[in-house]
Amino acid sequence: MRITVIRTGGFGGLTRRATLDTAGLSDAPEIAELARDALLQGLGEPPTGVPDGFHYEIKVDDSTAHCADPKLTDSQRELVRRVLKEGA
Repeated sequence: MRITVIRTGGFGGLTRRATLDTAGLSDAPEIAELARDALLQGLGEPPTGVPDGFHYEIKVDDSTAHCADPKLTDSQRELVRRVLKEGA
């Protein structure tokens, strides 16, 4: 499974992107479950969010969902954290 997270917005307006390939990872099943939940709970279009908040585009293989602070679900927040930390 290939997961890409694109974070935009925030006070500085910077964009950050990371991609994580779960092939061969020991926690791949857990990450896959987070990804499925994040997609199910995401939106098809970017939400409005809050001023200076982050907006996220989560791509899992051929599916895409959008979400924004402060209304990330627990699954979205954990997936974003893992991908931005571990992804290249």
